[in-house]
Amino acid sequence: MSTQSSVTTIYGSERSEDEQIAALTSGDVPVGVYGLGKMGLPLASVYAETTGNVTGADIDTDVVREINAGRNHIVGEPGLDDLVEELVEDGALVANTEPREVAAEASIHVVIVPTLVDEAGRPDLSVIEAVARDIGKGLDEGDLVVFESTLPPRSCRDALLPLLESESGLSLGEFGLAFCPERTASGRALKDIRGAYPKVVGGADDESARAASLVYDQISSNEVITVSDTTTAEAVKVFEGVYRDVNIALANELATHAGEFEIDVTEAIDVANTQPFCEIHTPGAGVGGHCIPYYPQFLINEFETGSPLMETARAVNDEMPHVTAQAALDRLAAQGVAPEDATVLVLGLTYRAGVEEIRKTPALPVVEHLDEAGADVVATDPILDDTAVFEEAGATVMRGVTSDDLSADAIVLVTAHESFDHLDVPAFADDDRPVVFVDGRQAATEYRDHERVDYEGIGLHD
Repeated sequence: MSTQSSVTTIYGSERSEDEQIAALTSGDVPVGVYGLGKMGLPLASVYAETTGNVTGADIDTDVVREINAGRNHIVGEPGLDDLVEELVEDGALVANTEPREVAAEASIHVVIVPTLVDEAGRPDLSVIEAVARDIGKGLDEGDLVVFESTLPPRSCRDALLPLLESESGLSLGEFGLAFCPERTASGRALKDIRGAYPKVVGGADDESARAASLVYDQISSNEVITVSDTTTAEAVKVFEGVYRDVNIALANELATHAGEFEIDVTEAIDVANTQPFCEIHTPGAGVGGHCIPYYPQFLINEFETGSPLMETARAVNDEMPHVTAQAALDRLAAQGVAPEDATVLVLGLTYRAGVEEIRKTPALPVVEHLDEAGADVVATDPILDDTAVFEEAGATVMRGVTSDDLSADAIVLVTAHESFDHLDVPAFADDDRPVVFVDGRQAATEYRDHERVDYEGIGLHD
């Protein structure tokens, strides 16, 4: 436990609510935000613009140096460059590489570090547990600890609370603990944090819930929904991701029936969704990122209760990159082109358009499938700098590409970056046959009837 003199606190405060809000928003309540990555820096910035007194902790010295120089290191977050510069200049936001130093000074501790998954698919809480230990070392009476990282249900109750208590020598009631999951997407983080959606708060006790709700009433312009406890709040976040994964898997499975139905499955889905009780998602080349592919594992591999639906959905979505790559090979075979005689251009390597993130990207298994079949694979992505993993998988990677750079027998669109809207697909066609174009995102349907393009979309029937 820290021996530092007491500071103004929110948890357990006997002051009026108005006085607590005034203390929070005037900077009298120091805030520590642990993790300054894609979600952490936007969160720290919104906390800083609200409270004027935030220290962010991150063990990456380059990240800390950039932030303290007033520079945003996150690519593709509108408004974050200017906000970080302004907050640092005003002294509202500073960064530190030592989490324990931050913990010793803060009264509110907000944790938003990654929750990992190990090679067996089991949740790996090692990073978040390490942060909890650091916070525990500096925990004072009246402090409030808030976890925003996505966690398997019961993590706060069974793992993190005991850690905080053992490291601090304090008990719940002397400090507060709440789970308030981030509901944020890359590319719109500031908007989301400031109140695009209701904020969910679950407290380890009633006072934790009250204190966290008061804090987020100032951070967010939207409704704050207080749920029964931390485990319920953890389940809310995981359920959101699982819903999307299972729904996408349904759309992908329906898409595989397109040929037999002889219909455009996306048309059928769009019209089905005009009925208010139907909300089928869009089929595509695969599900990537640091969220949706992992959340089902928090339930599948963490608890004894069977999860056959979630397991099936994961298998369906993991198969879609291979379905997409094979569609290109099948189209080439129909033209009499063997894989070893074909050059295939893969468009987009990040898991989502406009976001420089490759975790679980569908592009990697697409490249691997094509390379293993014997094709000459060329890949391009306009925003990705580190392309080593794709080169190791067998691709030649180019920053940008046109028909002047190479001749392609097939093109596979995996990630619909905006710059690809202007790519002249027909120009890649051979004089003797059209270029095979597999549209993994239904983003370029204008080529469906082009005489120089052999077009196939996921779930689109000829």
